[in-house]
Amino acid sequence: MTTLVNLVVLLGMFFVIPVGLRLVDGPARSGLTRTARYWPVAALPGAVALWLPRGAPATALAACYALATVALAVQAPVRLARTRSLAPAEVATLTALVAPAVAGLALVAERSGYRLFGFDLDILALTVPHFHFAGFTAALVAGLVCRAAPGRPAARTAAALSVPVGTAMVLAGYFVDDWAQLAGAVVLTTGMWLVGLLTWRDLRPAAPDRTTGGLLAVSAVTLVATMLLALWWALGRAAGFPHPTLTWMAATHGLGNALGFALCSLLAWRRTKELHP
Repeated sequence: MTTLVNLVVLLGMFFVIPVGLRLVDGPARSGLTRTARYWPVAALPGAVALWLPRGAPATALAACYALATVALAVQAPVRLARTRSLAPAEVATLTALVAPAVAGLALVAERSGYRLFGFDLDILALTVPHFHFAGFTAALVAGLVCRAAPGRPAARTAAALSVPVGTAMVLAGYFVDDWAQLAGAVVLTTGMWLVGLLTWRDLRPAAPDRTTGGLLAVSAVTLVATMLLALWWALGRAAGFPHPTLTWMAATHGLGNALGFALCSLLAWRRTKELHP
């Protein structure tokens, strides 16, 4: 599982975040574009830390990456001060800017062997990709979909809000109990399915070319399966039903969301932006 998780995290560090930041419009866009340009340099020590044994060198390198994620999170209140807006799409964007800092903190704790808040090291290791993808990418794409999809204001609002709220609830559930985590999974799944539905029904047919439309279709369809797995895992833990192991979830839910949803979504949105700047 470690090798697979590390490879997924590398995708998040070197592709997902810098590409995603270039898709954010509005105030501080130039600052985010500049951050995206230099992000791979900041990500390099974090990437090296993934492959080192736990200890001081790995912790120090992970801390360098964590500082970069904190610097990115600081841009959220700066953006909020400029926009003075808590519109649903903006809430999703602000969530995306803050989420990598959670991943950075978890990476430092895991690489040092420290059970932060009492969590197992395996849970901390999985928190790193989770907040690159479910935290950053899902919230970012939810905001983009909310802004771009025509009509359906209720669905767009629900998608843009339920993704960040659900992500926060899942995180909070680790501090409460499995039933609270299940509630978060339900909210997050609802949001992700709405994102997929809006993408399939409204954005895919309006894509600028067949390749972009195909990427949007894959991202939408992927969410049906991956989020069902998330519900199965959360319900199984809460109710004591048989459910997938963490290793199996990483290989299915995690890999599916990373490649089928995040990668395809960001490629599609980047192509759309390049064709219609």
